[in-house]
Amino acid sequence: MTDASRPAFPLFRFLRTERPDAAEIRANAHTEAALERHKREGMELAIRARFVALAVIAVMLPFLNFRWEMLFYEGILALLALNGWLQWRVGRVGRSRAELALIFIDLLLMTATVAVTNPLLQEPWPTAMNFRFGNFVYFFVILAAATLAYSWRTLFAIGAWTAGLWALGVLAVWKWGAVFPELTARAADAFIDHPLVLEILDPNSVDIELRAQEVVVFMIVAFILALTMRRYNNLLMGSAALERERANLSRYFSPNVVEELSHSDEPLKRIQTHNVGVLFVDIVGFSTFAAARHPEEVIGTLRAFLVRMETEVFRHGGTLDKYLGDGLMATFGTPVAGPRDACSALACAEAMIRVTDAWNAERARLGEVPIRASVGVDYGPVVLGDIGANRLEFAVIGNTVNVASRLEKLTRQLNVRIAVSDNLRAQALSEADGDGAVAALCDCGPQEIRGLDRPVRVWAI
Repeated sequence: MTDASRPAFPLFRFLRTERPDAAEIRANAHTEAALERHKREGMELAIRARFVALAVIAVMLPFLNFRWEMLFYEGILALLALNGWLQWRVGRVGRSRAELALIFIDLLLMTATVAVTNPLLQEPWPTAMNFRFGNFVYFFVILAAATLAYSWRTLFAIGAWTAGLWALGVLAVWKWGAVFPELTARAADAFIDHPLVLEILDPNSVDIELRAQEVVVFMIVAFILALTMRRYNNLLMGSAALERERANLSRYFSPNVVEELSHSDEPLKRIQTHNVGVLFVDIVGFSTFAAARHPEEVIGTLRAFLVRMETEVFRHGGTLDKYLGDGLMATFGTPVAGPRDACSALACAEAMIRVTDAWNAERARLGEVPIRASVGVDYGPVVLGDIGANRLEFAVIGNTVNVASRLEKLTRQLNVRIAVSDNLRAQALSEADGDGAVAALCDCGPQEIRGLDRPVRVWAI
């Protein structure tokens, strides 16, 4: 295997992995909304954590060293608090130059605080002494707060920027910092027999090795946190995908069915056979209605009708199987059978007629022609399962579907608005224990149904 053909080392694959494309995020409203929500929540947590941390440090400093010089550091803490608030104000999903610039200012302020001698200091000392108080640990506060709001790339950038700024600060102190040679001479006299102690305690020593160690440790921690944030971002994207899938399911299934699907492992993959209520609803004479009107009015009317019908399907626990031009097919008892599927289908049919009547009253006030809906409902065995190869569709197949469709067409001949089979009526009576749920149905007698060998007894409203 040649070098060119070898797979990339995982570290470099990690560094090359791109965040979701901006256009892809914008195209997915659920992903964008999830990212924005988590970003804002993270920013709010980060600003609160920053305020708490800075407040604790501000109170701690006077206890550690109660001198007027501490006012300089209290002022720096106030600037860091203000800068954090500005980051919260400009924070948004995706790359933001203003946000990155404010993060850089954070690190620049921290570096300058250590590398520059306190101007309120009454007793001058070598600039290298600024490194003796372990102030580098405060960079970890900035890094920790960043994990609450920023991407792994931003964390990695914070690590790189800190390393660069700290190296420049150390270099500036080493080259241009104030030096007091007499202090080094006195330390040499005191530790003449201990050169290693002198190297550590020399007031003018920058201690390059220790500064390098600080940078390396900080980079390691930043890299580990960046890996952690990358895993979190992947989990967030997966969560957004689940929310999107759940929203897509809610367009076809009632809320209770969506809840069932979300707790099952591929329930639609299993081929099932059980009794289901099947409902067809259609607009009578829609072709004639559409031929005499503008396309915009036709589509607007159709959308208004289907929205009302779809709402009733979901309200009664049904599943929207498919749209059929100027109507739709719905099922009750899919993908999981319920205890009152026939009653739900019949109640949905009655509700569809009531909703259509109310809508027609609105249309009459606007001077528009009424819309007549017809519904056919059957109950019986069907086969349920996915069909297709690349594009799957959850299909409900069986003679019950055909009968329901024929019953909807039969409403024209019988001059009724709802036609249901004797099977559905019998099942509804069984589910309702004769409580009057089917009292409005009238017996239309046996009717010939195309495709069936025997007539079907039909009941109608």
